[in-house]
Amino acid sequence: MNEELFIGLMSGTSIDGIDGVLVKFDGDKVNLVCTTSMEMDEVTRQQLIDLNHPGSNELQQAAILDRVVGEQFASAALALIAKANVPVSSIRAIGSHGQTIRHAPSGRHGYTVQIGDPNTIAELTGMTTVADFRRRDIAAGGQGAPLVPAFHAPAFASPDHPRAIVNIGGIANISVLRPGQEVIGFDTGPGNMLMDGWIHHHKKLPYDANGEWAKQGTVQPQLLARLLTHPFLRQRGPKSTGRETFNLSWLQLQLAAEKTIFSPEDVQATLLEFAAQSLADQIPKDIHELYFCGGGVYNAALLQRLKTLLPSRKIEDTGALGIGPKWVEAAAFAWLAKRTIEGKPANAAGVTGASGPRILGGIYQP
Repeated sequence: MNEELFIGLMSGTSIDGIDGVLVKFDGDKVNLVCTTSMEMDEVTRQQLIDLNHPGSNELQQAAILDRVVGEQFASAALALIAKANVPVSSIRAIGSHGQTIRHAPSGRHGYTVQIGDPNTIAELTGMTTVADFRRRDIAAGGQGAPLVPAFHAPAFASPDHPRAIVNIGGIANISVLRPGQEVIGFDTGPGNMLMDGWIHHHKKLPYDANGEWAKQGTVQPQLLARLLTHPFLRQRGPKSTGRETFNLSWLQLQLAAEKTIFSPEDVQATLLEFAAQSLADQIPKDIHELYFCGGGVYNAALLQRLKTLLPSRKIEDTGALGIGPKWVEAAAFAWLAKRTIEGKPANAAGVTGASGPRILGGIYQP
């Protein structure tokens, strides 16, 4: 089979920047050719966070940011091919996740919204762009998320023994890969999101580097117990979540209910423990081989806590399987674009709850 080049672009729930990968496919085999990251400017980041909740003139704000984010995604794609020194003509397509601003998939008229106008990306790059991957799955009765387990299966599954891929972004999710069985996957709850929001609120920093601020605090057992009662954590899959559910407003309600004044450092320490325990509790007992990816891999305190909570498991990052932990989700959207271009379904219906396999995304020609 001829090798083809695709670009994958990803901006996740942490809204910290755009990750781009240039991927060479040989069938479903993935080879990273080049990678790049572009930080999101603070003004745009805050505007995107604000759009996750109802506000004044939000339709106009969303329409403008749709173009702004599209321009930024286009810049990331062009920077990537310049870095790789390959021509536009060599790229089969861009797979663009866009930036999620609302995710409420439940109910008869469940919905999800990603912005980052693919028309703008196609126009500015001259490359075919595939986008809007989630809504077809929702139209088929699914959650529209997580989509990456469908990619994890061909990219990372072992033919001999079970393993799980654990992605810790703003939201954490797992993919359970057992030989000869369909992939199982679901969101587990907050990953970095609450910690990022809390440190930004108090220190105007985008994230807690290596969990150093959290390490200055002490876990508060009563607050932790309250956080762990959130009903989402007890739901069975299919399930997905986002900033609409786990956000600073929700956290402030939990703090107020405790009727105790906690130091900011103690809250951060408790949020780290909340992320670690809620994730560890949902990893199946029979899975002893775990490969981590996403920004949470770079929070040393969080990763150490997970290793302590999962003492009998083998824990590595996905670099051991051929794709560095920072680039897995972007590579997934390159793969999703490839499936769309080939007219092949790309959702794992058992993961999302859709009524069956579906071809995802729309194709925007340059």
